[in-house]
Amino acid sequence: MGDVSDHRVGVENLRWRCDPDRFGFESTDDVECCREIIGQDRALDAIRLGLEISSPGYNIYVSGLTGTGKSTTIQRLLRGLPKEEKQLQDICYVHNFRAPEEPVCVYLPAGQGAIFKKSMVEVVKTLREHVPKVLESDSYTERHKRIVSQAKSRRGEQGGEFEKLIEKKGFQLHEVQYGPFTRPAIVPVIDGKPVEMEELQGRVTAGQLEQAEFDRLGKDHEDLTGKMEAFLKATRDEDRDLTEKIRSLQKQFVSPIVDTCVKEVEERFPSGDVHEYLAELREYSVDNLDLFLESEEPDVQKRTRAFVEFEVNVIVENARSKEAPIIIETAPTYRNVFGTIERITADRIGERTDLTMIRAGSLLRANGGFLVMSLTEIFEEPAVWPALKRTLKNKKISIQALETTFFGPTSALKPQPIDIDVKVVLIGDAESYQVMYQYDEDFRKIFKVKADFDTEMPNNQENLNKYGQFIKNLITEEDLLPFHKSAVAACAEQGAEIAGRQDKLTTRFSDVADIAREASYWTHKAGEAMVRAEHVGKAVEERIHRVNLSEEKMSEMLVDGTILLDIDGEKIGQVNGLSVFDLGDYAFGKPVRITVETSMGRAGIINIEREAEMSGKTYNKGSLILEGYLRSRFAQSRPLAMSASICFEQSYGGVDGDSASSTEIYGLLSSLGDLPLRQDLTVTGSVNQKGEIQPIGGVNEKIHGFYDICKAKGFTGTQGVIIPKLNEVDLMLRTDVVETIKDGKFHVYSVETIDEGIELLTGVRGGAQAGDGSFEKDSVNDRVDKKLEKFAEQIRDYYESGDERE
Repeated sequence: MGDVSDHRVGVENLRWRCDPDRFGFESTDDVECCREIIGQDRALDAIRLGLEISSPGYNIYVSGLTGTGKSTTIQRLLRGLPKEEKQLQDICYVHNFRAPEEPVCVYLPAGQGAIFKKSMVEVVKTLREHVPKVLESDSYTERHKRIVSQAKSRRGEQGGEFEKLIEKKGFQLHEVQYGPFTRPAIVPVIDGKPVEMEELQGRVTAGQLEQAEFDRLGKDHEDLTGKMEAFLKATRDEDRDLTEKIRSLQKQFVSPIVDTCVKEVEERFPSGDVHEYLAELREYSVDNLDLFLESEEPDVQKRTRAFVEFEVNVIVENARSKEAPIIIETAPTYRNVFGTIERITADRIGERTDLTMIRAGSLLRANGGFLVMSLTEIFEEPAVWPALKRTLKNKKISIQALETTFFGPTSALKPQPIDIDVKVVLIGDAESYQVMYQYDEDFRKIFKVKADFDTEMPNNQENLNKYGQFIKNLITEEDLLPFHKSAVAACAEQGAEIAGRQDKLTTRFSDVADIAREASYWTHKAGEAMVRAEHVGKAVEERIHRVNLSEEKMSEMLVDGTILLDIDGEKIGQVNGLSVFDLGDYAFGKPVRITVETSMGRAGIINIEREAEMSGKTYNKGSLILEGYLRSRFAQSRPLAMSASICFEQSYGGVDGDSASSTEIYGLLSSLGDLPLRQDLTVTGSVNQKGEIQPIGGVNEKIHGFYDICKAKGFTGTQGVIIPKLNEVDLMLRTDVVETIKDGKFHVYSVETIDEGIELLTGVRGGAQAGDGSFEKDSVNDRVDKKLEKFAEQIRDYYESGDERE
């Protein structure tokens, strides 16, 4: 048997210590701020590639865990791009005279949009002021009167001649009421009085009117009525002609004013779109001069809406921008990203809208620049992602209300689509990227650049120096207390703990920053002026204390015996394993009793957790590996005539992971070899079919979990944990654990094979296997092999004796 000290992990390997003198300064007062992005060279290269390639589809997906500085990095990179002046544009909507429901988009140089809007306000003001004056001028009034007088004169002459003709025939004009209307009618005059034509037949019957006279009156009435209709038609034609002459006169007098206003605007804005709009506006203005006359309409809002054709809606204004816009959209709803068309409730006519209620979203405000959003938040509204894909593929954006998309059109407006040129940066996690890349073909076409943020970086002098610079930046930005070099070293050690390896430092700087902030807080509470290592330790202790209630409750049950656990003595088929409970904000280890019972049989290994469907896939895989290990070692020349049951005692919440597979093998070997296992040692580590111990996760939490129970129940001096040899580099044990191990009260062992582990647990050699398949005499493997051989003989004898039951 080898010496157990051969497997004991040295104290120097239990925790990486950061020497404060490595930083080359006494405190952060001696450190200069540095805005360099730390530990993300790969991601930075990818982001720069995406930002600098202007080809379609080179939008960027930034992947990584929360706290690695993705958002901060993106903002710094974007703002750190070369300050090249861009020809930004203002984007406006104006009235479409050919299709009023489709407002026209007008592009103007940056800063010109507001001027154009103001110019059109001045046009309306000028026309409302001067048009009435022109139409009230003496010159216009005189010509207007002349035209009206001539028309009246002609109508009077024609009317007089017609009336004379009627009187000569013995008729006169008479107004007849038809409901709410009246119209002229021709009636005969008998004995100086007008008589309706219907009454004449009665007079003929009564002998008051001769038949010949009646016939003459009827014939004349029909003839005169026809002439009257022709006269009325000619009158209506003359009225229309009069109206047209008056309108033509108005245009003649007002057109110079309209032309002058429009020409001033045209000279100010050389855009072809503006000129086309103004040309149509001129025609509209001279055809609708009533707009500019003083209105008696008391509703000011309605009077204002009458000039919507003159409105300019500047939806994107870049008057103060000289560089590419950078928009960080923190609430990517459909309305915020793509804009909307607002509606207002108007009295008596319900809801209404017009081009002035078109609103731009962040995608349009970022035109010519960059838009940063979170992928997770995008999917909070189902319509956002399809619309974003459509926009980026077509490079056009159509503004509409979200309700239009789902519930049918609620707005008659369909604004003209706008050309866009924007680089979109999505921030998300690796799992989301994989899902999107696999199931959405458009995603891979429009997000061709992936920038993957790492959670760790090498633990070297260069990166340690960057830790000091990071803390200095935090102190400067948030007015924290200065840090002594020992405090910076303590923060670096916490970085290694979070990374989970001695040779790595975490790049989840949000976690490091929280520790630094809280260390500054506890330093201030203590009335001291500089943060030191003990204050960092205090911050870590307090952080754990806030979230470890579940751990304390479980520890109480282990200490008082509610959960059964032996930490001294020896037991056959019983071994202590280690599990990790991850609560999200806190993870802790807990020892668990694993028991194994074996017998003669054919069932093989029965894993109770697996049979009860309380285990995960990884755990089930580990259980199946046990059978492979046993077959490779002990079933090469005979069948494995064994039944074994394995159980995690008092486990009711499900089990996953393969870190207990080596522990379960130790229990099997103990039960088959009738060898007691030390209960003062607890074991973790996965195993392969060759019996090699493989590394596992959460090694520090597992060691701490068993250490705390031993401390609560009392150290015996022999207690410890067996871990995989490959996990030594992951050790970042608490300082109190390291000190206890240093004093010889607790131990950490590492092993590479099952044989090494079983030797520590039993005090018996594992036993090498000879070429003929036999094992070293009286070793653990030899005892197990003999027990399995005995099982095989017994089961063969049992069946040959005829005692087999159906």
